[in-house]
Amino acid sequence: MTSFAPPDSTVLLDATEPRTLDAWIDRFTQPGWQGRFVEGWLFEGPAERRAAEQRLAAAGVHARLRSAYKPLVHWFLEELPAGPGGGRPVSVQVRYPVHPGAGPQRFLLEAYPLAALLPGCELSFDAGGSDLHYEVALSCADGTRQVHRVFAPNQVRPDVLDTPQLSPTGWLRTGGSAGAADLLDAAQDTEFERLFWRAMEAVQAHPWPRQEPYFDRLDLRVDLPGYEVPLDVPGECISTFEALHEDFYFGLLEFFQRHSGRPPGDRRLQPGQLVPDVRPAAAGAPPRVRVAMRRFDTAAQDAAAWADTEAELPLEAMGKAPPPSRIARELQQWGGEPFGAQSRQGRAVWGRYLRGTAAPVFVSGGQHANETSGVVGALRAAQALAAQPGAHIALLPLENPDGYALHRELGAHHPRHMQHAARYTALGDDVEYREGGLPYEREAREQALALSGAQLHVNLHGYPAHEWTRPLTGYVPRGFGQWTIPKGFFLILRYHAGWEAQGRALLERVAAALQEVPGLVDFNARQIALYERHAGPMPFEVLHGTACTQSEVPRGAPVTLITEFPDETVDGDDFRFAHTAQCAAVLAAVRAWQDIVAERGPAGAP
Repeated sequence: MTSFAPPDSTVLLDATEPRTLDAWIDRFTQPGWQGRFVEGWLFEGPAERRAAEQRLAAAGVHARLRSAYKPLVHWFLEELPAGPGGGRPVSVQVRYPVHPGAGPQRFLLEAYPLAALLPGCELSFDAGGSDLHYEVALSCADGTRQVHRVFAPNQVRPDVLDTPQLSPTGWLRTGGSAGAADLLDAAQDTEFERLFWRAMEAVQAHPWPRQEPYFDRLDLRVDLPGYEVPLDVPGECISTFEALHEDFYFGLLEFFQRHSGRPPGDRRLQPGQLVPDVRPAAAGAPPRVRVAMRRFDTAAQDAAAWADTEAELPLEAMGKAPPPSRIARELQQWGGEPFGAQSRQGRAVWGRYLRGTAAPVFVSGGQHANETSGVVGALRAAQALAAQPGAHIALLPLENPDGYALHRELGAHHPRHMQHAARYTALGDDVEYREGGLPYEREAREQALALSGAQLHVNLHGYPAHEWTRPLTGYVPRGFGQWTIPKGFFLILRYHAGWEAQGRALLERVAAALQEVPGLVDFNARQIALYERHAGPMPFEVLHGTACTQSEVPRGAPVTLITEFPDETVDGDDFRFAHTAQCAAVLAAVRAWQDIVAERGPAGAP
């Protein structure tokens, strides 16, 4: 068997698994199954399931194969019956199950984005479905009514941290002439689940050292017979490849956090770079997983990743994230005093300081490198600010160049995925939370604050533009439940003790100014409305049409304004809209800060 692993790697696992769909076809085309009924749920796409049903029908088996992932949405896409007159229903009532092993809204979230898939149809959701079944009542224009039960196959099993989780799983039901004694109605492990657990078990069994980082780069390559189904909702696509990437990445972080002795969710963890790479399996090839440690090769990665046909476009016309060479050129043209640092993988972290007479502001982007609209938004804002008399700005448009390179590497195969493996640095940590030890990228942020004396930091971020799930770890991403579906452009205010009044004034003025961005108020309203249908009331205050939240935090500048645009996975016009909003937020914040400082006296202690 030829290994996926490059020659300089240490392989922890290289294995194949039988494809569940093929195994079921082989099993149920054997003698004795003719005339019987088979109902199955697995992690395969509609075309593959329909083809398998036809093969089973040719063998005399009555089969219906469904998706184990988001089964209610697939039922509406694939099986929604027409009324007696041939029309679609005019109203739908969905009673979703509530299970003691999951949060009360788990199955309501799993129905996302159904509320947007039924335009013109009156849709209601209520808790109370029974025993892992959705109960769906359809009312048609002719007054007829249909009631259906849609099964959501799940089982409770321990996750990476040995916490019981109710998670989607394969399932089989059989029946027919053989009699009740031979009937089957039980969960079935599929290759989707087995590949995940084989990889995680290989990582857990390895004798890791106690000292961080544990490796330079840990690759998990998976070839999977999965699927992607684009939905008729902007940005939404059901993808088992992306879902497995998310489970692998965050599952590995959780394992190494436990190994390190750190508490769950500790962003200071530095295991090294974690790289799940989940791709479609070649036709006829078995599902396969390989886990290997290797050293990073910065030059080879950059040489392969940065060809870009948009590199010469004006910033405002860019429909995707620019290559680092374009960022460097923009900074050179902007002028000012250079500063910066070097990343873990040897890349430059470029900053510029423009000294002026105004109250200083620090502007940054790319802390989480898969959130790319802030990179362009920061550069666009810097262009505009440089033309203003007295502008006083420290600019750091790309804080995490190693993650940025990985984002491009993974995007070569899945350009519309969230790529959370590129979120953190090559050390595996969040640069904002790094303390002591190896400064690398963090040094550039410290220089920006020291050079400028800025008391305001505008930190441009993004988040998923479509649904974010971890299907094998309870479905809802652990620790990120508020981020699982988009809710528009919103703002996070952080402030030191004694700075709340200045921060609040800033928040209100920026939110008011964002109303002037063409289309943004309507965009926010649409996403908030869909969010509330599937996740309940917004957990944030809404100011002038923009969701906002604020908290006292001791680290960083005295006042930090974090922007959050749902930009992960977007490109083209959607990306241009995203960095236009980011740019507007920076300009509004800088303008408001000048007034706030003038109103409250010189920029010193509040």
